[in-house]
Amino acid sequence: MWKTLAALLLIVTPALAQEHATAYEALRVVGMQLNRDFVNHVISVTGVDGTPQPKTWKILLDDPRARGGVREIEIANDRIVSERTPVRSVAGSTEGATINTARLNLDSNGAYAVASHTAEKSNARFAIVSYALRTDEQGDPVWIVTLQNESARPVGTIYIGANRGAVTRTEGMFAGASMQEVETDRDAKRDTEEGGGIISSTKARIKQAFRRGQDEARDIFERVHRSFQDFINRD
Repeated sequence: MWKTLAALLLIVTPALAQEHATAYEALRVVGMQLNRDFVNHVISVTGVDGTPQPKTWKILLDDPRARGGVREIEIANDRIVSERTPVRSVAGSTEGATINTARLNLDSNGAYAVASHTAEKSNARFAIVSYALRTDEQGDPVWIVTLQNESARPVGTIYIGANRGAVTRTEGMFAGASMQEVETDRDAKRDTEEGGGIISSTKARIKQAFRRGQDEARDIFERVHRSFQDFINRD
């Protein structure tokens, strides 16, 4: 519980509780120091070794004028510290897929709040957080939050829709359950036909825990969601 409260406090009092910039703030640096239109051509935003926010954000932009059509920007301490034009790599669901920022409603500190609560519901302890914001197979923005312990060993990965805050998939937690597995009638029917037993009971508990965690994640999203369009257009 303390981890969830700490995460929510992080959202409410960012000036006091947060040393490093969020993903939104890093994108604002790109818009202010390079080109305002670049925030509409973002392929991915990544940050590693966050505690909870990373020191450096790496932003990949679709830029036809750049070598290979891609520009990579690194942001730290509210300024651009690196800029290069690597050979194009696929970072979205299709080559060059960019994030529709009009559908972006969850900053990285909000993603942390949702991921932290989800990890707590799975009894997963972590100390280090890495983030990747990109498009999913349907072209919607998704946060992929990877958790590690103090020894930098993987704890789990959580996929969070950046539009509505839904936890759609976990790895290393809830036995890898996904919403498709816990919400289909076919699964429920199959479990009933299996006639219970230890395996069926275990699966039912996993699904119940995942579903409860997903419902609670929606409640957290309602408290921490933040429109990127409102953020970037504010005075």
